[in-house]
Amino acid sequence: MTPPAARTRTLSTAEERREAIVEAGMRVMAARGFHGTPTMEVAKAAGISQAYLFRLFPTKIDLAVALVERCNERIHATFVAAAAKARAEGEDVLHAMGESYAELIQDRTMLLLQMHGHAAAVDEPAIRAAMQEGFRRLHALIRAETGADDHEISGFFATGMLMNVLAAMGAFELDEPWATSLCAYKDDDDPA
Repeated sequence: MTPPAARTRTLSTAEERREAIVEAGMRVMAARGFHGTPTMEVAKAAGISQAYLFRLFPTKIDLAVALVERCNERIHATFVAAAAKARAEGEDVLHAMGESYAELIQDRTMLLLQMHGHAAAVDEPAIRAAMQEGFRRLHALIRAETGADDHEISGFFATGMLMNVLAAMGAFELDEPWATSLCAYKDDDDPA
């Protein structure tokens, strides 16, 4: 047994703590939104003090921006992987990206954070800028990976937004004419 004096305590780096805060923030803020979630709840879920949270994210908006950026990164990485896999298997890349997005938004945390990000972008310039940057990167990625024109890319994004709304209201689980009609995009020649 190592004597107490000889034991070394392993401290987390600031980057590890930032990661813990982002992971906790995703779970906690998905449930109540950026404005409705006290930072104390995020700090508690991350296992740190609120003061330390504010050392790493000086404002609640800074934390919200980090969460939006994490969602954007996850979508981007998902599309990159889907494109590579589709290309290797000789499949349509745009369709594969759409299918990968359908799988991604089955994660309720991801879906809710996106919805909160869109809503918060209306009044929060920093969140709006992060959302715009995410769309800018995705647009460039889709164009580069697929060669799609503006009309096809616009349709792809529009279908993705429809998917978000339908998933948020549980329309995929309904057997009602309006829901069946709106969820029929999957049977069309639409890229998603």
